[in-house]
Amino acid sequence: MDDTPENAAPGKDLTPAARRALEEAAARRKAAEALPPEEGGPRGPEPTRFGDWERKGIAIDF
Repeated sequence: MDDTPENAAPGKDLTPAARRALEEAAARRKAAEALPPEEGGPRGPEPTRFGDWERKGIAIDF
């Protein structure tokens, strides 16, 4: 039985910390998918990236 976490590099041995990080990331993704969609939010991909708000290709730093 293969207990390799999702998104692990094939053929690589994982350290316990790497395995734990991949498992925590998978749990966060699963929890985010369970949230209801945002009402009244912007259309398309999330406009906040790297702590900035991006609108029509222009990034505004808070």
